[in-house]
Amino acid sequence: MIQRRKTRQVTVGDDRIGTVRIGGDAAVSVQTMTAGYTHDIDATVAEISKLAAAGADLVRVAVPERKDTEALARIVPQVRVPIVADVHFHFQRAIEAIEAGVHKIRLNPGNIADRRQVEQVIAACKDRGLPIRVGVNEGSIVERKDKQRRMKELGGVFGDNRHGHFLAIMIAKLEEYLDIFYENDFYDIVISAKSPDPMLAIAAYTEISKRFDHPLHLGVTHAGPRETAMIRSCVPLGHLLASGIGDTVRISYASDPVYEVEDALEMLYCLGLRERKGVDLIACPTCGRIQVDLFTLVQDIRNKLADEIELPVKVAVMGCIVNGPGEAEGADVAIFAGDRRGIIYVQGQKVANVPEEEILDRLLEECRRFEAKVKRGEAKLGEKIVEIAPPDPIGELGSGFSRIAAGDVEKVGGTTDLTIRQT
Repeated sequence: MIQRRKTRQVTVGDDRIGTVRIGGDAAVSVQTMTAGYTHDIDATVAEISKLAAAGADLVRVAVPERKDTEALARIVPQVRVPIVADVHFHFQRAIEAIEAGVHKIRLNPGNIADRRQVEQVIAACKDRGLPIRVGVNEGSIVERKDKQRRMKELGGVFGDNRHGHFLAIMIAKLEEYLDIFYENDFYDIVISAKSPDPMLAIAAYTEISKRFDHPLHLGVTHAGPRETAMIRSCVPLGHLLASGIGDTVRISYASDPVYEVEDALEMLYCLGLRERKGVDLIACPTCGRIQVDLFTLVQDIRNKLADEIELPVKVAVMGCIVNGPGEAEGADVAIFAGDRRGIIYVQGQKVANVPEEEILDRLLEECRRFEAKVKRGEAKLGEKIVEIAPPDPIGELGSGFSRIAAGDVEKVGGTTDLTIRQT
């Protein structure tokens, strides 16, 4: 079990939609952000609903203009998930968003620095019982108006201790900003410190976690397209979470935000920080022993199971019998394929031997049956009834004789005693 860092706890939401707790003993929550214009009310409501259905616990929306905050008054009552207003340059947008009924405000110290303006936002949130995320970004913390100060700061950026310099700036900005909140007796705060540099993100959150007891919102900003941003995000965030640091996360992609939610949840499932919902699918990697169209089969199985299976049934799809039995150990439903056939096991017991074209339908059928038994209390997830017995490569999968003829195996005894030659 991961020993998580102890923090304060904030609550986001209301009686109508329910609440999400961040920090303390609460599970790590998942956030994302809409991609469309907030003032497009119908499209924004539809997108928020889609993201919530995908598993987002909170959804953030941009409010750069007054027409966006005006739209919130009609958006918030139509959705069933807490809404966070993303405020950057105009503190008045925060006041308007609060009046419109949002559940949390995000402020950027690099963009709203006027103390009186910040205090007005604090007072409005305090009156409504709303938390505020103080989010510093590498791209906004370096001074941009004062050119001499900017040159001095940038001189440190390009020095040998690049991370150390940015850490100093981030922590100084946070301390300066948080002093305003503390002096106004406001502590319902979440902190983030994002960078596109994964190593700086690790260093920043690690240092900040030592200095503040507020819950932390983890993220890597400007991460890029999903294909690369998945690694750029999950490596540092997974490291931090495994170290007990982090209370809510957003994985940021230049792509459909639904993928942000799906991948963040999978990361939390893998770390044991959230209870899995839906099927847990494992499958063989690329291998020269595969004798069926495994990769198409895996995708078809994944898509079908995502639509039909609610419980975290572990399903193993193995393309051969060499490593399959061991790799599928603990799977609730498993299949081993070979020579255009597949043998299906349920908790270690063989239940079917079918040709390739029937594998998908029969596997789905067995998954449905097993899930129904679990729901009726007749079976338990992860319970092994018997040890999986490796299938006979000649008698059941029919591949042995062709492999003997090809010189891949030697017949050393009866029809089923085969020794695989090492090549």
